[in-house]
Amino acid sequence: MDPIKKALWCIESRFTAPLSLDEIAEASGVSRFHLSRAFGVATGRSVMRYVRERRLTEAARRLAEGAPDILQVALDWGYGSHEAFTRAFREQFGVTPEDLRARRDLSALTLVEPLSMHDISPTTLAEPRFVTGKPLLFAGFGGHFSVDNTAGIPLLWQKIVPHFGHIPGQIGHAAYGVSHNCDDQGAFDYLAGVEVSSFSDLPQEFERLRVPEQHYAVFEYDGHITGIKQAFEFIWREWLPKSGREPALGATLERMDERFNGATGNGVVEIWLALKG
Repeated sequence: MDPIKKALWCIESRFTAPLSLDEIAEASGVSRFHLSRAFGVATGRSVMRYVRERRLTEAARRLAEGAPDILQVALDWGYGSHEAFTRAFREQFGVTPEDLRARRDLSALTLVEPLSMHDISPTTLAEPRFVTGKPLLFAGFGGHFSVDNTAGIPLLWQKIVPHFGHIPGQIGHAAYGVSHNCDDQGAFDYLAGVEVSSFSDLPQEFERLRVPEQHYAVFEYDGHITGIKQAFEFIWREWLPKSGREPALGATLERMDERFNGATGNGVVEIWLALKG
């Protein structure tokens, strides 16, 4: 059973009680980092955001049924005060608990129902090759994102494309997407750029990133770039748990060389996953 299904089972069977990321990760049989990355790739939201949204959805149902004591509803669903509950409820649904209880109508709310443990089908990749990557220097354009919001990443690629082949110190012709500074809440930094030999002659507009020597599993995804999400799902949900290997906190690289057609979005993308030695 993959870690996402285990996590969903744990959450759906226990989210009325206090529940931490550590507890969910333990029930899933993987590390916090592994679960956060796998869950984010598969569902588009962080683990604890899903827990929060499910709790508030069930609280909304109680209120629409006319629950007499809003504070008791807040306490039942893990909030220590009426104020904290109201703030979170308004942030998710755009109305206050009092408003919802008064009108007793859920039709205008976007409720978060339980995710199915059966309907997420990742693609399958061939077995990776294993390499020890040298220290790397990257130059490009970057931003801060989360699994909940990656909409700005294509804009980084649009911004870097006109510079390909003209970046001082550029090594080769491969393009790199580098995810780094990933945390347990699903946030990460992303850089779209190229490998360079030095930062010394780079114009100020370029961001700079050093990636130390790391051990990698290198997968090859061959298809349209819009399907790469399913490739990452396979790696995090299927391959890693079965391989017995552990992911490292280092950068993950998406490498696109002459086998990838940037104009059509089709071709081979190498996914370099950092592993513990």
